[in-house]
Amino acid sequence: MFLDELAQRIRSQREKRALKQQDIANALNVSPQAVSKWERGENAPDIAVLAPLARILGVSIDWLLSVNEPGTDEFEATVMVSSVRGAYKKSLNIAPRDFALWANGIFYQLTEVTLRHEGVPVKYMGDQYLCFFTGTGHRDRALQTALEAKRLITEDVQISLSAGPVYLGSVGHPDYVRPDIMGEAVNVAFLTNEWVDTYGKTGIAATASVLDQTLETYAKSKAQTVSFKGIRRDVRVYEVKE
Repeated sequence: MFLDELAQRIRSQREKRALKQQDIANALNVSPQAVSKWERGENAPDIAVLAPLARILGVSIDWLLSVNEPGTDEFEATVMVSSVRGAYKKSLNIAPRDFALWANGIFYQLTEVTLRHEGVPVKYMGDQYLCFFTGTGHRDRALQTALEAKRLITEDVQISLSAGPVYLGSVGHPDYVRPDIMGEAVNVAFLTNEWVDTYGKTGIAATASVLDQTLETYAKSKAQTVSFKGIRRDVRVYEVKE
């Protein structure tokens, strides 16, 4: 009975947040088959992944284990935002259908690279792409995604990364709900993307919240202190070099 109830709780909360089993697997560094088994009640998550699973689902461990207490909605993640330099001008000069076809080609490559490094795609907006990474080594996996995307995509992609607590929730009308992430780390990632599009030379920028806590060493420029509108503190931004 315990496994059946746990399975129902995991599945219902995942669906409430409009997440796929693959998204949960990527966020926890487990296989999609493992998540499927949890939701079928064949076995339970390992104790080591209960806490991050609860954070991704926006509940507490006690709630997952049937003690009905509220949980935390936030978890630590690295947020990645990308855009394409010159996309707006391009949209003015080609048919909307052709622009969508062009953008989808870029989004396909970005999504494949994100999944390869166990990230979670969130949404696509015009020429912009938003995803996040959480779990062990999330900063490094995000940086590896950015570097690989920059190497593989022929368009002039601008990529920014920021890390910190994020909230993952469902946004929109119940019939059209979509998952989204919110928090200062998300806002800073979007603002940094505007900065790198204007001032960047390498096309990749990451805040100190990412590069100061990585497991690997990355080639980077001297940090620049940037004041972003709406952010109460100055942000140290590095350009990342391939």
